[in-house]
Amino acid sequence: MTDALILHEDPRSGNCYKIKLTAALLGLTLETRQYDILKGETRTPEFTAHINAHGRIPVLQVGERFLPESNAACWYLAEGSRLVPEDRFARAEMLRWMFFEQYSHEPNIATLRFWFQYVGEANLTQQQRGQITLKRIAGQDALQLMDEHLASRQWMAGGAISLADIVLYPYTHVAEAGGFALEDFGNICGWIKRVEMTAGFISMD
Repeated sequence: MTDALILHEDPRSGNCYKIKLTAALLGLTLETRQYDILKGETRTPEFTAHINAHGRIPVLQVGERFLPESNAACWYLAEGSRLVPEDRFARAEMLRWMFFEQYSHEPNIATLRFWFQYVGEANLTQQQRGQITLKRIAGQDALQLMDEHLASRQWMAGGAISLADIVLYPYTHVAEAGGFALEDFGNICGWIKRVEMTAGFISMD
């Protein structure tokens, strides 16, 4: 890659961290520009005009181009690397778990972490409070599915670490901040240790 890589991020975000982890495992240099989402710094006219019209992070800047959405950014960095399986079915399975992460996993597990750890339960709206039980059930189901999948394999897709593992790791390993008991998922706990032992691994904080 010849274009400079800049990640527009909030370091508390697992979606931002997954991009940094992908870059680290591939030995890529990644600069960062930091924003505080709790202060609305990604909703300013300047940000929406020049970085992301959606007003959200992460955004991976590649030279003068901007790529929102965390899993798209991970794919951009990793395409053609060891983090994307060569086998066609394994690649499709990797994508399956990347879609699962954004549809079934992150909206529940990450949201509860954000609400409890950063917003504070006392500050939640009535609508948010009404969603807690459903998000807890859906998050528990997502973790159970992962745990069952990992009962017969070391990694989420293929025979080695891939983007499937990288995108699922961030919010899974901090799920307890959202009220989930990781000790109930032994296969996930073993998988977390394998991810953290991977050469080039960097921690979230």
